[in-house]
Amino acid sequence: MLLGLLLTAPSLLAATARYRCEAVYLPARSTWVRNVEIEHDARRVLALRIDGVPVHSFAVDGTVLRTALDNERIVLNTASGRWQSDFRGLAQAQGRCDRE
Repeated sequence: MLLGLLLTAPSLLAATARYRCEAVYLPARSTWVRNVEIEHDARRVLALRIDGVPVHSFAVDGTVLRTALDNERIVLNTASGRWQSDFRGLAQAQGRCDRE
């Protein structure tokens, strides 16, 4: 019984923060809605998903998350609710993110 509690404890402590980001991509001036899920516990970020796709590598610096997905370098500031990204210098995006 105790083993069962220990095995399920991490999942009980984990939470998922969801953000809806509206990023404007230039030079095309198109707006894309990006959905971000941040799975975390009290001490650290456990997983990151963008548009449902798991990100395999990310860096956390306070409230700023940095990652890359399909040649897009992404910076998400959860404190200010800002999205910034860059497609290898060919296109850039900026926008706001709202926590759901």
